[in-house]
Amino acid sequence: QVQLVESGGGLVQPGGSLRLSCATSGRTFSSYGMGWFRQAPGKEREFVAVIRRGDVSTYYSGSVKGRFTISRDDAKNTVYLQMSSLKPEDTAVYYCAAGAPWGSNSEVYYYYWGQGTQVTVSS
Repeated sequence: QVQLVESGGGLVQPGGSLRLSCATSGRTFSSYGMGWFRQAPGKEREFVAVIRRGDVSTYYSGSVKGRFTISRDDAKNTVYLQMSSLKPEDTAVYYCAAGAPWGSNSEVYYYYWGQGTQVTVSS
């Protein structure tokens, strides 16, 4: 069993930055692809970014590409999401997830989920 705990959310003004962290338990962190997803009020949860096991290849949704950066530190069992140039439409609960090692933008390939952290972008 893998447990994931997100942190780093909060209130930020448009154009600002935040870094989310997702700390995981267990010794198998490095074997998973790690993803970030988000869910805005009244909307379905959507893919944000993923980083593969090992070669740290990354993939982003079109709405965040160029503004967000996903990274991982296998020694710390932690995945990060650096968010810059934030917009009000980025407001959502952000979830990290552990899943298939090749990385995927589909929820069906993720086995473990965190509880989420709220990000609010507002002036």
